[in-house]
Amino acid sequence: MDTEVTVLDALAIDGGPPVRTTPLPWELPGAHYIGAEERELIDAVVDAQSPFRFYGFDLQATVTRLENEWCERFGHRFALGVSSGTAALTIAVSALELGPGDEVLVPGYLWVSCVSAVVSAGAIPRLVDIDDTFTIDPADLENKITSRTRAVLCVHMSGAPGRIDRVADICAAHDIALIEDCAQCAGGSFNDRAVGRFGDIGIFSFQLNKNMTSGEGGLLVTDDEALYRRIVALHDLGYPRNPEGRLDTADPSYQLWGKGARMSELAGAMALAQMRKLPKITGAMRKAKWRIREAIEGCAAFTMRSIIDPAGDTGPFLITTWPSAEAASYAVEALNAEGIRGPEGSLTCVRMRDFGLHWYFNISSLTEKRSNSRDGFPWTHPANDFAAAFDYGHGALARADELHARSAILSIASILGDEDVADIVMAFKKVARGVELRFGV
Repeated sequence: MDTEVTVLDALAIDGGPPVRTTPLPWELPGAHYIGAEERELIDAVVDAQSPFRFYGFDLQATVTRLENEWCERFGHRFALGVSSGTAALTIAVSALELGPGDEVLVPGYLWVSCVSAVVSAGAIPRLVDIDDTFTIDPADLENKITSRTRAVLCVHMSGAPGRIDRVADICAAHDIALIEDCAQCAGGSFNDRAVGRFGDIGIFSFQLNKNMTSGEGGLLVTDDEALYRRIVALHDLGYPRNPEGRLDTADPSYQLWGKGARMSELAGAMALAQMRKLPKITGAMRKAKWRIREAIEGCAAFTMRSIIDPAGDTGPFLITTWPSAEAASYAVEALNAEGIRGPEGSLTCVRMRDFGLHWYFNISSLTEKRSNSRDGFPWTHPANDFAAAFDYGHGALARADELHARSAILSIASILGDEDVADIVMAFKKVARGVELRFGV
């Protein structure tokens, strides 16, 4: 098919022929790769009748193997499997002993669990703007640091690190703890250094939408042995375990309140198999995404998210920013009409406006300062009086608000074929031309 002729065709939204009529694949990266390897490891756990990590008839040690192989592959000193990325965040905040009177800096583009972990500990989240990487803006971060700032939660959103080196330097200069949320960036790196190795603690998620999946599951990493021992106790019932797998209450340094967030051997089996496939999964997404980016980078109708280190991008999302909110809405509607959409129920190609709880002002429990307790904790705690005037509503972060209004996100499935890539490129070029004509770009 002649690309130039197709680009000049009438848009499908205006009655022209669509680029494609078959839905693109679901955006669930690791799920597409679930197969015999996962089944073999899971069956071994089932056959051994030993799904609990710490003791049983015939332990298969799938969680331990996951942790060991993760450290070996990515260079971490310690890793711990847990029940979810959300649990990992909560454990990380507790491991750093954050609580009332403490301020944790968080970006405006994140996930609700990031804020939940801070608030649940009794600390106060303070918003920091994002930059063209769609991650935390180092300049605004430095401006937001106060005497109450105890930690920064940097989120590697949408599969690629931002300026994490500068964020880490700022935290070190101010003696502030750094938590890296790598939930959407498993397998990612910055300048050949794996994500999760820049901060005090890194967390990962293996939920169904993530680069690798065990359905639910997560991981914490750290190079600090004392932090690791706290993390181990916190993820369990507040205590470490002895060699027989029983709770050990002898050490007063590790008598804490646990979260009960252990990873089961069944989840560990699936995560272990998926981790071994992670380079293939992220490699497929990165290759497809950058083929698309390079083919459409000359379009005047939009800009694309800044990726500082393309080699460290894991590739699950392509973000474009259009000249106005109206243009972004029109572009997404036009792309969907061209067939750039997934199966019913998927979020393959949507406006950032439709990305829900990923944006600070869409988290009503934050904007309304809601509490799980009758006394309004932590907002009402006397040590948190400093945050009484904090406003989390729309308008708090100028750049985040702008990018939210004018941007669109395309999920890059981990099994895109050559024809899928060609169709996406064709549709973007076609729609970009339509936006140029309609909005005078």
